[in-house]
Amino acid sequence: MPHERLRLEAYKRLADAATDVQVDEVAAELLDRYGPLPDPVEALLAVARFRVLARSAGLAEVIVQGSNVRFHPVELAESGQMRLTRLYPGTLVKPAVRTIMVPRPVTAPVGGQPLRGAELLAWASDLIVAVLAPARPTASQTESPS
Repeated sequence: MPHERLRLEAYKRLADAATDVQVDEVAAELLDRYGPLPDPVEALLAVARFRVLARSAGLAEVIVQGSNVRFHPVELAESGQMRLTRLYPGTLVKPAVRTIMVPRPVTAPVGGQPLRGAELLAWASDLIVAVLAPARPTASQTESPS
């Protein structure tokens, strides 16, 4: 973007986006104004979509802390905790502070490097959808009986 004001406005709109539709509207506008979006802009859109997902699951923080990723606040029933620790072995659940610490994924079990960037974002999104996000009704569940 050639003008800093326009760039800051786009950043603000993405930061304020509360739905995927709002993120998609910003993306469509940028595509219309400037043509094909470069990789850094696509990455920024992916982060905005992740924020929407995290907020919908009630999360305020998702932070890399050393060899773990910290999700906060999290309140899981015992069944949810069991699912979490089964899907993500080594996870530490801290109910007193409403936090879970999940081992940061690596590229290989032995000698692998920690995931970064888009790969880490995709992994964290998968975790939220699998364990933390409230179940969303399917189209057939939302249709009224005839």
